[in-house]
Amino acid sequence: MAQRTVLVVLFDGVQSLDVTGPVEVFTGAETQTPGSYRVRTASLDGAPVRTSSGLTVVPDAALTEAAPEPHTLLVPGGQGTRRPDPELVEWLRAHGPRAGRLVSVCTGAILLADAGLLDGHRATTHWAYCDKLARDHPAVEVDPDPIYVRDGRLSTSAGVTSGIDLALALVEEDLGRAVALTVARHLVVFLRRPGNQAQFSAQLAAQTARREPLREVQQWITEHPEDDLGVEALAARAALSPRHFTRAFQAETGTTPGRYVDRVRLEHARRLLEDTGDGVAEVSRASGYGTPEAMRRAFLKALGATPAEYRRRFRPAAVGQPG
Repeated sequence: MAQRTVLVVLFDGVQSLDVTGPVEVFTGAETQTPGSYRVRTASLDGAPVRTSSGLTVVPDAALTEAAPEPHTLLVPGGQGTRRPDPELVEWLRAHGPRAGRLVSVCTGAILLADAGLLDGHRATTHWAYCDKLARDHPAVEVDPDPIYVRDGRLSTSAGVTSGIDLALALVEEDLGRAVALTVARHLVVFLRRPGNQAQFSAQLAAQTARREPLREVQQWITEHPEDDLGVEALAARAALSPRHFTRAFQAETGTTPGRYVDRVRLEHARRLLEDTGDGVAEVSRASGYGTPEAMRRAFLKALGATPAEYRRRFRPAAVGQPG
């Protein structure tokens, strides 16, 4: 088995967890499977860098001395991406295409985009910077929802802990599920959140409506996911015509009533699968899906996993087995 070089780029103002999270995953995999990874860190000139939290990190080498064509080139984010060093951007522009796999964590995606490496590709970053990434780089297809996005050899993540999720996914791809699971257990993290899991809950992802009737409808949806939540029923609760309600809801929350209901029901079902021992049929009814098959289709579409698979990944061991 050929050893894979993982080169992590360092710079002043880097987010320490964006660096240490993936590094712990890859070095953990190397411990489990000796010879699988060689993890290296490098700054432009090889000098120590100061992270956004004040920690000082000493790199292994200068970028000019690092592996010229690493298997995985990982670019973390942090405050240092707000005014990136032009030399670092030029280094990425020159060397990024040579990497077998190009990975960013958090606002590291901005550095890749500045270097022209995300043009024509789908990508994500921390939710607070998705608008900026889309505005500054219109050639990039920015998806603000997932915790990470994989597009061919390019992988971008939402930041901080999602960098661990992405690193575990890459280890699973390289070495198999068993190794990735062992690493996850050692780090006391889940073996991994699906990449298309949303960065935010439904309530946080949508804006709060300005008008009280619409706010009350939002609250009703959250508290009664099992009820009739069709447009006509919701419009009647807001004392509006269905057409007026639909327009007003989307204008004030930034999403359609149907999409909001879908998110609330999915989130409710996920919580029940994680926190209770209720059977899948019971969870589907309580979450408004009606049938296990309808819930299964919703989970596959949104999370890429069936309800049973999701429960196996995310339910704490203390929760009883489903009936």
